[in-house]
Amino acid sequence: MSSKKITRALISVFYKDGLEPIVHQLAKHNVEFISTGGTQEFIEKLGYKVTPVEHLTGYPSIFGGRVKTLHPAVFGGILYRRADAGDVKQAAEFKIAPLDLVIVDLYPFEETVAKGGSEEDIVEKIDIGGISLIRGAAKNFNDVLIVSSRNQYAEVLELLKNKNSSTDLSDRKRFAALAFNVTSHYDTAIFGYFNQEQNIPSFKSSYSNGKALRYGENPHQKGIYFGNLDGLFDQLNGKELSYNNLVDVDAAVNLVREFEGETAFVIIKHTNACGVATGSSVKEAYLKAFQADTVSAFGGVLASNQKVNLAAAEEMNKLFFEILIAPDYELSALELLKSKKNRIILKQKQRLSATKQFKSLLNGVIEQDLDLHTDTKNDLKTMTKRTPSSAEVNALLFASKICKHTKSNTIILAVEGQMLSSGVGQTSRVDALRQAIEKAKSFGFSLKGAVMASDAFFPFPDCVEIAHQQGIEAVIQPGGSIKDQDSINFCDAHNMAMVFTGFRHFKH
Repeated sequence: MSSKKITRALISVFYKDGLEPIVHQLAKHNVEFISTGGTQEFIEKLGYKVTPVEHLTGYPSIFGGRVKTLHPAVFGGILYRRADAGDVKQAAEFKIAPLDLVIVDLYPFEETVAKGGSEEDIVEKIDIGGISLIRGAAKNFNDVLIVSSRNQYAEVLELLKNKNSSTDLSDRKRFAALAFNVTSHYDTAIFGYFNQEQNIPSFKSSYSNGKALRYGENPHQKGIYFGNLDGLFDQLNGKELSYNNLVDVDAAVNLVREFEGETAFVIIKHTNACGVATGSSVKEAYLKAFQADTVSAFGGVLASNQKVNLAAAEEMNKLFFEILIAPDYELSALELLKSKKNRIILKQKQRLSATKQFKSLLNGVIEQDLDLHTDTKNDLKTMTKRTPSSAEVNALLFASKICKHTKSNTIILAVEGQMLSSGVGQTSRVDALRQAIEKAKSFGFSLKGAVMASDAFFPFPDCVEIAHQQGIEAVIQPGGSIKDQDSINFCDAHNMAMVFTGFRHFKH
């Protein structure tokens, strides 16, 4: 039969919040409770009789609680098939009573790792009995309902109320699927912990929280975000974030964090920076960033690494933009920015913590370390006769940070604290430079005394030749071409400074 009434329930959970109304609901229909330890005490304090698991098994909890439920009297009651005559006969022979409902959660393994627990503490939080009960009950979904997480309590309570503590096959099958989602995520987390040392070449990544997006990159594509976005941001205003919004927010947050200790502002369009600047205030940094491309900033994603005040908000409010991200907002600034109901305002609460990135391709997945290297003064090796001035060094490092977050091939032209223009995603480095020069000029910038940054080496001296013609006086690049000396010689002949970093920053 599809519909089955619950008569006996095994309940053993680590987290008891939200459990009480479920117990009351089951008790209304005379369900017998089987339990252990703290959960047994919890149910008894609610006024209900509980059969301890050890009365079923004939064994106490042993080995410091490592073995409590691993016994045929428990697993037989879960796994025996009620429609199978042989199973029913064996259950009667060994006096195994059926269990129709199992409510079990898992020890907090991920939480213990996140809190920096010792290896001993972490290993003890690897659940054995709980995960076995969940898998067993989920496997026998034809006869048993499994509730495997406190996140399912509200749903199961509604189900039990609506169906008088009975369940249909479709209910049990859904909760079985939820259970295998819980167990697979749990095992992935455990593997990830051990694989930090072992480096077994196996790709496993699990995100339990999935949120359907309006669509993917384009309206005909489906899109889902997996992760805890609410843990990273408070959304203070605006419509729901789209797939493309999320991609741009990620680009903005990653770029602006490069300028720790400074007041920085970035404007992103299609994952690339169309404006980046630092300043003495958020207002100044914003205005300098906006100057670099007053056209592309329209509909862009804005990010500040400092609290946004009213003076800055008044300037930003003149622009139509999709999203603003900042660590905080003055109340008056927030009220002004919220005047546009669809404008998305995000307050960033946490730093990004990922160290790996991956994507699907060729029927598989590639994974790599994130490019977390930021070029510093210690990386710079002067290759030319002329050493760059202190101001040029600051400008070069500033430009290099932007290069790292811009689609290859890329060239960034800048002065200290302000990006002037960029050449983005070109198939040739010369084309990227020409694009950057044309763009800088179109917005009224003089390139005399500016610096140039490249994400990769120059295979020929043509880029430094063109840069010199425009008045650019200092260059930063990783180096590594067999023809590096040609570019160095040109710089020396024209009193230009060039530094190598030794770090390439391709971005595809």
